[in-house]
Amino acid sequence: MKRPVGITVHRQITDSQQMHKEATGDLSGLLTELIVAGKIISAEVNMAGLADVIGDSGKTNIQGEEVQKLDEFANNTIKRRMARSGFVCVMASEEDDEIIPAREGYEGKYTLAFDPMDGSSNIDVNVSIGTIFSIHHRKSQEGQGTLQDILQPGNTLVAAGYIIYGSSTMMVYSTGHGVHGFTLDPSVGEFFLSHENIRVPERSKYFSVNEGNYHYWSPVMRDYIQYFKEIDESSGRPYSSRYIGTLVADFHRNLITGGVFLYPSDCRNPDKPQGKLRLLYEASPLAFLIEQAGGRAVNDAGQRILDIQPESLHERTSLILGSKQDIDVLESFLGKK
Repeated sequence: MKRPVGITVHRQITDSQQMHKEATGDLSGLLTELIVAGKIISAEVNMAGLADVIGDSGKTNIQGEEVQKLDEFANNTIKRRMARSGFVCVMASEEDDEIIPAREGYEGKYTLAFDPMDGSSNIDVNVSIGTIFSIHHRKSQEGQGTLQDILQPGNTLVAAGYIIYGSSTMMVYSTGHGVHGFTLDPSVGEFFLSHENIRVPERSKYFSVNEGNYHYWSPVMRDYIQYFKEIDESSGRPYSSRYIGTLVADFHRNLITGGVFLYPSDCRNPDKPQGKLRLLYEASPLAFLIEQAGGRAVNDAGQRILDIQPESLHERTSLILGSKQDIDVLESFLGKK
């Protein structure tokens, strides 16, 4: 069997570091630790049907959701690797109620927020799932990090990305200089560059949304979805509907092929519409990636996701992100253009 010859993720990280004379190597080290964690989780995912890692763990997370066994494994794997890495001062996980300080004496200059296993409701049916992460510089000066180190807007992100566990395992990430994708070759245990400088098409051909919630959306969002279904050959409509139900999987397909992912607010209470996705662990890192790839990300009021200041650890938001021209259309529906 012919082995791949190409750029490894470690080589790409090192080359990127050399572009910054002030770089200390800490960010490279942090990303390397995340890659190792991703490999460990990937191996466990591939064994999920044989090992005792599928099904409910009997616990619930801060969101009130049942914790899947693989969720728990992924969460603990990342926390263990990062707590003594020396690269982070504090972490936040979608699965934990409170912030997770680094071990005393191992505090670093970065923060890490992560969703250890996005799409956990699909674990038992063998649908693609993934790990999403985002990295900020700490705001505090020293010691173990604080909540304020975590509660930073996406426009100050240093890096973000995800690892998707599907027919192959891929890592997609950005440090603010484009988006690159790496595919894991399990025979050598290394990620190789497979998608260099990913650019999302300016106009899409797919939309991804759970239309079962259609009647709970605002009139503007219902009209916006209807727009995708109308026939207009000049703009390539109607679009095709593609919805997997795992955020990272839907996002990954749209990033590569062009598309719009939508999770509008639930407007059953019009005085207080409720978003579903978590700002810190899902919306902000994916918004960072889509903008780096030439797309856009907003909430259903048209506010740029990366400009939202988080007020709490598990804050939720609506999310519409994808190809630029299709998000521009949403602004016209909102009366912003």
